[in-house]
Amino acid sequence: MAQARQRELELAAQRAAAQRQARADQSLFARAVGPAQPLRAHGRVVHAPTAAPPEPRQRQMDDQAVLRESLSDEFDASTLLHVDGDLSFSRPGVGPDVTAKLRRGHWAVQREIDLHGLRTDEAREALGQFIRGVHRAGVRCVRVVHGKGLGSPGRTPVLKGKVHGWLIQKKEVLAFVQARPLEGGAGAVVVLLDK
Repeated sequence: MAQARQRELELAAQRAAAQRQARADQSLFARAVGPAQPLRAHGRVVHAPTAAPPEPRQRQMDDQAVLRESLSDEFDASTLLHVDGDLSFSRPGVGPDVTAKLRRGHWAVQREIDLHGLRTDEAREALGQFIRGVHRAGVRCVRVVHGKGLGSPGRTPVLKGKVHGWLIQKKEVLAFVQARPLEGGAGAVVVLLDK
């Protein structure tokens, strides 16, 4: 009970101090401005501006992110691949020594994904999720096993060319080379990711 009474007294004192300060501020303003007259009524009505319609910015950003993340099957990667006995790729600005080091195993393979037996759309989605996940985890070097196509009709690799095209489209991928024979050879690629 005594605490409640004490609190009421403190609040009343704060209100009184705020009123004194407001009167002091008004007096100071009136002295600084000097004699003044209020403006005459002008008879105009001031309308509040109409609010702009809301823009779905988050949805627009999400749509743009989806487009950036999407992988196209129509992408022709052959013009960007270096053919030097083995297929390799490096982003512009990445030195040729990077692919040479990658081929020699300079970076240890930290994770691997095997796309054997997956349909094209399943493989594309799995690879996209894999690259995003390992990049977020800070992994630098991965192996992507796409197979040699020995079980495919005509014994030609279906996923090999598509995997190359998909990897080139991922901004996280700095370079990739065909795996060494003991690591899968023509049925796999070793990929170096951006930090």
